Amino acid sequence: MTRPLTEDPAHYLQPTPYLDADHPKVAALAGEATSGITDPLERGIRLFYAVRDGFLYDPYGLDLGDDGFRASTVITRGRGYCVTKAGLLAAAARAAGIPARVGFADVRNHLTTPRLQELMRTDVFYYHGYTELFLDGCWVKGTPAFNIELCERFGVKPLEFDGRNDSLFHPFDQENRRHMEYLRDHGPRDDMPVDEIREAMLRHYPHLSAAAPSGDFHAEAGGETRR
Repeated sequence: MTRPLTEDPAHYLQPTPYLDADHPKVAALAGEATSGITDPLERGIRLFYAVRDGFLYDPYGLDLGDDGFRASTVITRGRGYCVTKAGLLAAAARAAGIPARVGFADVRNHLTTPRLQELMRTDVFYYHGYTELFLDGCWVKGTPAFNIELCERFGVKPLEFDGRNDSLFHPFDQENRRHMEYLRDHGPRDDMPVDEIREAMLRHYPHLSAAAPSGDFHAEAGGETRR
């Protein structure tokens, strides 16, 4: 159960069961990414890129068990999908002294691999994850899901983060094709709303409930992705 949202930024510095900012691996990642940096804005930027590019985006790595949602698990596995990479950024930010929380939205993805679309049976991704960092007195959204190598394979503009402007998926790719549409914003959470996410996954993708699909998304991304 996530705790109620509050206006007090200090509330978002505490470790939680899934944003385990006090885990040694999360603390080490935060320390390495922000070593020698004292400005909170620059620390937030460094953390965004450390998570975006340091961990592969892997939609086939869906794990609805409790451990699968923990930030430290992403570090152990070296990969995650949008939800868990957003959680890792939030946890690492908290470990670095930056208030952070996770947010979720339903999106329509116009660029995906044929195999993933066949498995999902829809182009709507429910509970797509993003992160909110509290920097310079404001909440700023960042989406660290797609690492730069994957963006290059897809021909998708990599999302940049300056700590001042929201960084969400661009509506068009490098060839001006539709990429992402935001359909519904579920808003921010103090911790992973695991029960909500599980319910949504099992309701919208019941055919995937028996076992998570396996595959190499990076290899698939090198092929044709137009719809």
